[in-house]
Amino acid sequence: MKAKEWSVELYITEDGPDTVAHAVLSSDGQKRTTGRGHARRNPIDREVPEIGDELAVSRALADLADRLHGLASKDIAQFAGPA
Repeated sequence: MKAKEWSVELYITEDGPDTVAHAVLSSDGQKRTTGRGHARRNPIDREVPEIGDELAVSRALADLADRLHGLASKDIAQFAGPA
């Protein structure tokens, strides 16, 4: 049985209190879909960049999961039913 390999690359950028993450899912070397997440630090909070990274990445991965689920649902609808 041949194993399939999918990979997710995460890109994180910070600009002041804002952190943005992009999650890019690839399979067979081709981009499948992407997710985006954003986090903003409250100005009165201490500056802890790891927290912004964690929030933005978790939101990007959740967005990616939702988009992937949507793609699967469309595929199911397309191929379901009588042959």
